[in-house]
Amino acid sequence: MSSINKLLLIMKELRDPNNGCPWDKEQTFSTIAPYTIEEAYEVSDAVQRGDMRELQDELGDLLFQVVFHSQLAAEQEYFDFNDVVRSIVEKMRRRHPHVFGDVQIADAKAQTQAWEKHKQAERQQKKQTTMPVSHLDGVPVALPALTRAVKLQKRAARVGFDWDSVSPILEKIIEELNEVKQEIEQQSDHQLIEDEIGDLFFAVSNLARHLEIDPETSIRRSNAKFERRFKAVEALAMNQDKHLENMNIDEIETLYQQVKQMEK
Repeated sequence: MSSINKLLLIMKELRDPNNGCPWDKEQTFSTIAPYTIEEAYEVSDAVQRGDMRELQDELGDLLFQVVFHSQLAAEQEYFDFNDVVRSIVEKMRRRHPHVFGDVQIADAKAQTQAWEKHKQAERQQKKQTTMPVSHLDGVPVALPALTRAVKLQKRAARVGFDWDSVSPILEKIIEELNEVKQEIEQQSDHQLIEDEIGDLFFAVSNLARHLEIDPETSIRRSNAKFERRFKAVEALAMNQDKHLENMNIDEIETLYQQVKQMEK
């Protein structure tokens, strides 16, 4: 028996109505979906850390999520794992005519454009209508907000709705920041302030896109940096027989600046 068939059998046994695992038997598409997203993030984390052993394990966990969804679908006679594999095989062949056909593609940029044309045609076909579909259709709402912002911006840019340099984006960021400041000073409704902060995030993600920086990766790195430095601040305070909760902000900031100097 192949490795994948062993995994499929294990999944089937876990869902067995009589002898399966109580937890696995209770799961649905909706309850499993958050775990699927979590496993994808853990794959990304292993890649960022360059931990190949961990990446192997996390890819296995992510594959298990695909198998789990496929088993749920098979039980309800929607599709099974083989259908999932068949679909992606057909899609890859269809979207790579320059590899599996006689179409000529000049470079990676041209391939990206061709790929989007294929996806647009597929979205049109799925809607089974002759009405034009939006270039923004098909960007999943469940994506992390910054990632979705970049994808929406890329879609709009493909039809020319984009700035041609970084300078106006920086000006836009300043404009959005000033609008946040204005709403705060006017003690505006919480929803208005939230909207303006959202616009600021959107503008910053646009800057990241133009600089070919993934905003999600960027903020994860900042999170890790802050976590590392704050733990070092806690350690410094402890060495001085102090507790952060008994220190004022200036004292804590002094320790934080010490940590930054130590890192340099």
